[in-house]
Amino acid sequence: MVTGNGMIAKRFSSYENNDAFLIYASGVSNSGTTDTDPYAREAALIKASIEQHPEKKFIYFSTCSVYDPSLADSVYVKHKLEMEAMIKSLSGNFVIFRLSNPVGKTNNRHTVLNFFIDHILHKTALTVWKNASRNILDIDDMFTITDHILSAGLFSNAVINVANPDNYSVPFIISVIEEHFKTKGIYHFDDKGNGPVIDISDIRPLLSQFNINFTTEYLPRLLAKYFPVS
Repeated sequence: MVTGNGMIAKRFSSYENNDAFLIYASGVSNSGTTDTDPYAREAALIKASIEQHPEKKFIYFSTCSVYDPSLADSVYVKHKLEMEAMIKSLSGNFVIFRLSNPVGKTNNRHTVLNFFIDHILHKTALTVWKNASRNILDIDDMFTITDHILSAGLFSNAVINVANPDNYSVPFIISVIEEHFKTKGIYHFDDKGNGPVIDISDIRPLLSQFNINFTTEYLPRLLAKYFPVS
């Protein structure tokens, strides 16, 4: 069973008729919003989903932004931690995946790459925190890792980080986007920012098992894969 209709929900479509799991992929789409309504809706839906389907293993996607000092006090991150705590209190059969920034086909303009691409292509002025870094992961790699964990029955009632072993500085991300689209953005640098320190020791053996390689070409390959140019 899959709840949601966004990028993650679509990637888990193979679970739609799987009665063993409830893949909850109907979270708040804009991590920057401070509007309380989307957060309240998610809390209510999570509670109802667990109560209505106690026989299913509840799968929730949280965020690795909890490890980023510059984001840890945001409304979004605090909400995610509250949802984790609620799931632990309501369900005796769950897995919580803390994801970094999954990249795939989506119209959500609030994802990391979509945000920067949109500003660069439309020549919208942008303030760049030059000390900030972001952790970026192909949604297909994320699915390979999480699907194996669920299929093999690993890490029940646990919180697991699923992320790239390396962060990319925001200036580097912007430079790769500019090179891919052969255009320059309009921005200025601000001496701010930080990045997450993410422990991926739980999933590191799976990276070797499934030959998921995070070379220097990982980010350019993602842009070519999901944002092709003629």
